[in-house]
Amino acid sequence: NTLPTSNAKTPACKSVGTFDKRKPLTYNFTVRRKVENSGFFEKVYKIVETIPVGKVATYGQIARLCGSPRAARQVGWALHVNPRPFVVPCHRVVNKSGRIAPSFAFGGEDVQRNLLLQEGVTFTDQNTVDLKKHLWEK
Repeated sequence: NTLPTSNAKTPACKSVGTFDKRKPLTYNFTVRRKVENSGFFEKVYKIVETIPVGKVATYGQIARLCGSPRAARQVGWALHVNPRPFVVPCHRVVNKSGRIAPSFAFGGEDVQRNLLLQEGVTFTDQNTVDLKKHLWEK
């Protein structure tokens, strides 16, 4: 399945434009789409559901477990549109360095950090999980 495309004329897309005769016209887009869960997305969700409390996985690790080792970004997109946020614990997925998502889809990095702290996950600095202690081995 492919994701639907958007343009400024569709009702699912809201644009805010600025106009100054001396500068080129620029737009910032906020796009909301109904995303159909592809087979890949469902694989991601099933794997993420198995990450135990107190552990984290990386986007690349999830991609490899899905059989698509170069699809870390697609894992991120799947988690960003997670249809079951309280069932699929997407807060337990971090980047390869252990950093939490700066724009965590369900409330920002503070929410992701607090959810991980509540599960006993420790950090080496404000936004980096201690992967030596908490990386999930599957």
